[in-house]
Amino acid sequence: MEFFRRDPNYFLSRLVTMDETWLYHYDPETKQQSMESRHSVSPHPKKFRVQKSAGKVLASIFWDPDGILLIDYLPKGQTINAEYYSSLLVQLKDILKEKRREMIMEVVLFLYDNAPAHRPLATQKKLAYLGFQCLDHPPYSPDLAPLD
Repeated sequence: MEFFRRDPNYFLSRLVTMDETWLYHYDPETKQQSMESRHSVSPHPKKFRVQKSAGKVLASIFWDPDGILLIDYLPKGQTINAEYYSSLLVQLKDILKEKRREMIMEVVLFLYDNAPAHRPLATQKKLAYLGFQCLDHPPYSPDLAPLD
């Protein structure tokens, strides 16, 4: 990382990264449903195992050293492909113009993993068009994103 060796603070101030994660949601019991009626010395009743989740949603999160820039929740029934991911990159660029004006004036260093939607030529062209300089994420290496 030549950028990092030259000036670590400059490197980190230009860095934007992203990751996707599944968010599970549950149907919580109501207060009435979770109430127990038992004697004070009797043991707590065993509860049956709760189902894993009522549903899940894929969240794509983009952030820089100053905080979260964009969170996108994938609509139900849709998959992340190059077109969808490219639209997220355009949204990210717009948010950077609004929230981090100083970052747009210089090179944005973009770090992302090797997910299938990130690799197509269309995605690479969109990143170049938006002026993002991509940092290499070696194949088969663990994700470097803090979400993992």
